[in-house]
Amino acid sequence: MTEDEVLIERIRPLLDGRAGFSEKKMFGGVCFLINGNMCLGTWKGSLIVRLGKDKHEETLARPHTQPANITGRVMTGWALVEPAGLESERDLKTWVEEAAAFAASLPPK
Repeated sequence: MTEDEVLIERIRPLLDGRAGFSEKKMFGGVCFLINGNMCLGTWKGSLIVRLGKDKHEETLARPHTQPANITGRVMTGWALVEPAGLESERDLKTWVEEAAAFAASLPPK
């Protein structure tokens, strides 16, 4: 299994059964959506999280994060969480819960 596949298998149970949950292959990984709004995804063993533009700097101040730049430009409102920040189930669950809550706060697509 690749790093992304392992991470995907850890994420699915945290979102499965949540209203509006779906997943889609994008950006060379898997993206997880709530009501059609992307909340997180996997990329080269890291987690891409969406927590909103107003929390951008606050999110990047957290350990093991960096700007999400998978397309050649920084995506404001998104962060890339390195594998070291996802080692514990508690840390992963925190990121997943925050991103899912943000996506659920947006109008459905």
